[in-house]
Amino acid sequence: MPDSRPDSLAPDSAGPDALAAVAALSPIDGRYRAATEPLRDLLSEAGLIRERVRIEAAWLLHLTTAVPRLAGAALAPAVIARARELAREPDADCAQSVKTIEAVINHDVKAVEYYVRQQLAAAGAGAASLELVHFGCTSEDINNLSYARLLAEARRRLLGTLAERTAELTALAHREADVPMLARTHGQPASPTTLGKEVANFVARLRRAERRWSAVEILGKWNGAVGNFNAHHAALPGIDWPAVSRSFIESLGLACNAYTTQIEPHDWIAEYCDAVAAANVVLLDLCRDFWGYISLGYLKQRAAAAEVGSSTMPHKVNPIDFENAEGNLGIANALLRHFADKLPISRWQRDLTDSTVLRNLGVALGHTLVAWRALGRGLGKVNADAAALAADLEGAWEVLGEAVQTVLRATGVPGGYERLKEYTRGRVIDPEALAELIDSLPLAAEEKRRLQSLRPLDYTGLAARLAREI
Repeated sequence: MPDSRPDSLAPDSAGPDALAAVAALSPIDGRYRAATEPLRDLLSEAGLIRERVRIEAAWLLHLTTAVPRLAGAALAPAVIARARELAREPDADCAQSVKTIEAVINHDVKAVEYYVRQQLAAAGAGAASLELVHFGCTSEDINNLSYARLLAEARRRLLGTLAERTAELTALAHREADVPMLARTHGQPASPTTLGKEVANFVARLRRAERRWSAVEILGKWNGAVGNFNAHHAALPGIDWPAVSRSFIESLGLACNAYTTQIEPHDWIAEYCDAVAAANVVLLDLCRDFWGYISLGYLKQRAAAAEVGSSTMPHKVNPIDFENAEGNLGIANALLRHFADKLPISRWQRDLTDSTVLRNLGVALGHTLVAWRALGRGLGKVNADAAALAADLEGAWEVLGEAVQTVLRATGVPGGYERLKEYTRGRVIDPEALAELIDSLPLAAEEKRRLQSLRPLDYTGLAARLAREI
């Protein structure tokens, strides 16, 4: 395949999981299994089950402390200890145990409740205490907090990877700050820049994207079947249930959404997904630009000795990492945009269309991580070809027409732009032709000499300074 290389498959090519990886329907759990490993414990079904167990156990501990009047609220020390273990780190086999229960009762969240009850019963919990597991809850109470916590941790991990790419790009911007480069607006020769400044532009955009994603507030709801604490109030009308709910949600590191139907409306997940997609758009733009710079010869790639660039053309060193990143960014964003559009919409007080969609969050973030890691490999292989960049600039003396016409404007000479347009547009301009034109202009001799000494390599404005300051 085009993106074949030693580091893409080697981690998955041996060991007990090798056959399962090769047989996987999705490349996220197959070809890219190693690349997506940092998300697997969070966004797999096993990760979701473990988080549901944590939420169920944490709610029992919070409830029995906040509402001690409840029958069974006085938990024995051994039960408290076991509940704390479940709230902190469930047993390694808990997901499989829950799936075994689910196979019998055909309800994923109820299976979690039964599992927690079994574990607490084994620790000595009495019947009244066991009835407080899942007290006042609807399945969505468990689910929305589970997804919220998982996505919060996924963001933390992914922001670390994105920060690595941003740091690499910042270093590249500084390293190539002074390397002049012909700009190409509309694909045509334009006023020169520096390679470092063009990279710095992406750094600035990525930092803004990082801030936007980091600022998305992660919400949770805990208010029963249709969001009104109906069952809670019926059981104990004297309790300030909204306060109990808020304190529980905030104890989990989340912000409370007090006004919901049966489901947390997922507006924040839409914002989260849209923010990731926006960062991906910046990186997709970067991948295409770097691909073009490699094609033009502005960037050189270091060839890895063991790699094969083509099955038939042995000379090829293809920009496969940037292409791989671009492809995975596209898949990720197709899903992320769908999530942003679909998840905030639910019929009346609840429909189940969000459930199957939410299960694909890991797929979108997995493709995002694959892309970001591929980009890192690509960035690690490229260096500027200063000679190629200089040669391109040396053949584009017409770009100095902007400087000349702007000097004419600044000195009050009328029609400066029109003069330069007539002289340069559609013509090949060399140093001699430009010097001849400048000599004919109504400018002071000193100004003419200054303009005639200007070369495309020097006409980069403040690009180098801007690149160094990013």
